[in-house]
Amino acid sequence: METKAAGPGPFAQFDLSRVPSPCFVVDEAVVRRNLAVLKDVGDRGGAKVLLALKAFSMWAVADVVGEYLDGVCASGLWEARLAREHYQGELTTYSPAYKREDLPEILALSDTVIFNSPDQLARFKAEIAAAREQGAVFEIGLRLNPEHSESEVEKYDPCQRGSRLGFPVSQLRPEHLDGVDGLHIHALCEQDFEPLQRIWTVLEPQLAGALAKVKWLNLGGGHHITRADYQREDLIALLRQITERHGVEVYLEPGEAIALDAGILVGEILDTFDNSVPVAVTDISATCHMPDVIEAPYRPAMLNESEEGVAVRLGGPSCLAGDIIGDYVFAARPAPGARIAFLDQAHYSMVKTNTFNGVPLPAIALWNSEADSLKLVREFGYTDFRDRLS
Repeated sequence: METKAAGPGPFAQFDLSRVPSPCFVVDEAVVRRNLAVLKDVGDRGGAKVLLALKAFSMWAVADVVGEYLDGVCASGLWEARLAREHYQGELTTYSPAYKREDLPEILALSDTVIFNSPDQLARFKAEIAAAREQGAVFEIGLRLNPEHSESEVEKYDPCQRGSRLGFPVSQLRPEHLDGVDGLHIHALCEQDFEPLQRIWTVLEPQLAGALAKVKWLNLGGGHHITRADYQREDLIALLRQITERHGVEVYLEPGEAIALDAGILVGEILDTFDNSVPVAVTDISATCHMPDVIEAPYRPAMLNESEEGVAVRLGGPSCLAGDIIGDYVFAARPAPGARIAFLDQAHYSMVKTNTFNGVPLPAIALWNSEADSLKLVREFGYTDFRDRLS
């Protein structure tokens, strides 16, 4: 995969020495600009827009999100709790499978609970009835698999052969919609409008009967709506067309789009030496701090990388031989103590961090590039590592 980072933006002027190392720095001004774009799409498209917490759950900006969006979507009990503690608006919860002991609280917290298959929905019929008898008010959704692949990489393709995500639309029968208020479709990953249009062209004829029986259609996430080249007017037209043609309310669940180009990960060079190529060890770990670099894989863009100079292989401080971020060009060989930063790290990187090898977690800072105000929101210590073990 290739990075979707648009460039440094306001971070080109940020003094990396202002924060501890390593540290995620999120620009509130960019987050607001992204949210304003999404609100505009929702307003003009007649759709509701929810933040996908799985991609960006920095609740220090929860109130900012609440100024623009209609709510959030969670992936299970803990995200649902976080949503109710810090975020405003609607809460939709979806998981490929629920634990029976978690479901009563999920039903009590959520406005909508989406199930992955008709069998799972039927299996929890008693729990759903009990929750409603106790006063919980919620709607039920069913996730469908469009069985039409558009993702570039199979591991990120919800429609890959043998996918566990969503009930195959070709198997949908009228009785599967008993007690179902809406349908959920999620088949994209970091994509623009055209893949969505192709999916809908294939899917709409298959859903004609089903859409007449439900209140809403959730088109999930993976929409890179805030990217400069996204065809937003086409999306707005499609959203309005779906509502007018089928009489359903439409939802979007962007995650990455909220934080696109809104954050950097600041680090420091710890050591340099030669081993066939110049090598530098940093306090940023791919495996601990940016796991998608290895899992995708992809090469994150580095702030102010030189066009000419010396190419240096950057890697993290863990014992994993594959803890390699990539090869980057510096105007001159960096010395220990030099600061570096990687672009577009607010989404997914922040929520996926871990403490393998006892590698410290990055601090989290909130910057406002318009006011140049900076707040260190959170620093992590040894006890954060110790207390997740036994």
